[in-house]
Amino acid sequence: MIPGFAERRIDCAGARIACEVGGDGPPLLLLHGFPQTRAMWTHIAPVLARTHTVVCADLRGYGASDKPEGVAAMTFRAMAADQAALMCALGFDRFHLAGHDRGARTAYRLALDAPDRVATLTVMDIVPTAHLLDTLTAEVARAYYHWFFLAQPAPLPETLIGADPDAFFERCLGGWGGAGLSGFDPLLLEAYRAAWRDPAAIRGMCDDYRAAIDHDAPLDRTGARPLACPALVLWGADGAMGRAYDVAATWAPHLAKMETGEIPGGHFFPDEAPAETATALREFLARHPI
Repeated sequence: MIPGFAERRIDCAGARIACEVGGDGPPLLLLHGFPQTRAMWTHIAPVLARTHTVVCADLRGYGASDKPEGVAAMTFRAMAADQAALMCALGFDRFHLAGHDRGARTAYRLALDAPDRVATLTVMDIVPTAHLLDTLTAEVARAYYHWFFLAQPAPLPETLIGADPDAFFERCLGGWGGAGLSGFDPLLLEAYRAAWRDPAAIRGMCDDYRAAIDHDAPLDRTGARPLACPALVLWGADGAMGRAYDVAATWAPHLAKMETGEIPGGHFFPDEAPAETATALREFLARHPI
């Protein structure tokens, strides 16, 4: 789908992962968030591919990647293991890593579990998982209610979402500081709709959020340590995270070499402001070559 990129499906750590690869130069892995797919990088990846070999991958449970069953199969650690195996299969022992939303949480876990593999880390519009849950306020709970709705026992959220997936997921895309769907490329919206209408993807996304509460947050509380690699923290200027938190301060204890930046738009600023997002990434990567 991304112009000039080649589609691949590669057996990884217990799941076959769908990806697209393009460009030439040092490797860069881009990971999407909820409720999207690798298509979200369509307007960003070609810019970065001028200087890097860019890999855009679907997380397990999302898009065209496999959708393993069970909450334990949808942890950020499992997702991260997939992506580490994917980059190894593509011949990249060490790489730049960037993610948005759930992809950012996966990227952070990958950097913790395999720090020797990650040259730089970029996380977009998140605060650490345990921090969000442990300092929860009414403001954040109301804005991010989906964390707790999706985490309800199966099959309640799957059944309710399955009655009208477009209504639920489009409400997500248009919220969290966004201005409705007007800032989204219609072709990308159609790609997202095609993916989230799959009942297995709905189940996978619910299990992702169940795993975050049941598995990932406890792991983060006990196993986190400051990362030594250069890191970039970006957030949407009008997003719920930027309004509710000092995003940079939440990450400061976890990232020893941190740079920060605000991007125009809400939570989904890579869709709403792809040029600004690509510029921020390109400039950061240029300052920290492999």
